[in-house]
Amino acid sequence: MTLTERSMLDLTGRVALVTGGASGIGRASAHALAAQGARVIVADINETGGVETAETIGNAAGFVHLDVTDEAAWCRALDYVISTEGGLDILANVAGIGTGGDFEDLALSDWNRMMAVNATGPYLGCKHAIRAMSGSGRPGAIINVGSIAADRAAPDLVGYCASKGALRMLSKSVALHCAHKGYPIRCNAVHPTYVDSEMLDPIADLYGSREAMVQAMSRLVPLGRLAKPADIAAAVVFLASDGAAMITGTELFVDGGHTAGVPPSHFA
Repeated sequence: MTLTERSMLDLTGRVALVTGGASGIGRASAHALAAQGARVIVADINETGGVETAETIGNAAGFVHLDVTDEAAWCRALDYVISTEGGLDILANVAGIGTGGDFEDLALSDWNRMMAVNATGPYLGCKHAIRAMSGSGRPGAIINVGSIAADRAAPDLVGYCASKGALRMLSKSVALHCAHKGYPIRCNAVHPTYVDSEMLDPIADLYGSREAMVQAMSRLVPLGRLAKPADIAAAVVFLASDGAAMITGTELFVDGGHTAGVPPSHFA
């Protein structure tokens, strides 16, 4: 069957590893990739949530415990994927954390943790996934989930913005590395606006309630709502698919127009 005879989003026969798969964007991405025919290995440090994600997908999914900041853990996870699935075709680096507040009060431990999860984790994933993919003879795709914070700074998210900015350039550089080496591996980044997921829960009290928080954040997005995990998952599927075969080293902003320009109130 040729590409024109099937959906360009069809991922049948491909193996995907999704980090941060226990919840939010990671869970939605695992489901979306499986829905297009991929065999999905859910990876997370949260074993309970990760196993639940795999179980809700069914026979098309499995789980592997992974601390993305630990290089040895990455090696074990990819050895598991290759030994059980025969190879790796897609890596979605979704795991991420954020800590906000006054920059002058930002603890070094919080800075280091954000850099470890948001930048070092994807670096390790890209490094070892390339080695796993490059010898397979099949095309590979790496998708790094960043944030509009990679493109728009915020005074109360200095560490988070810095870590996502690092991820942005990692993605571009990895794409060029693979092209330079002649590897059939693409690398791209997805940058969401605010996503209505568990990651926002810790800051809900700052707004008085979660509903008030969602309403306030939604007013900052031109399309008038927060993104859903499924919105980001759809972008992950596209960049993993043959529909994106000529796309590498680029960024897909799934932000409802958030980064397109200044809000109307700027001119009031």
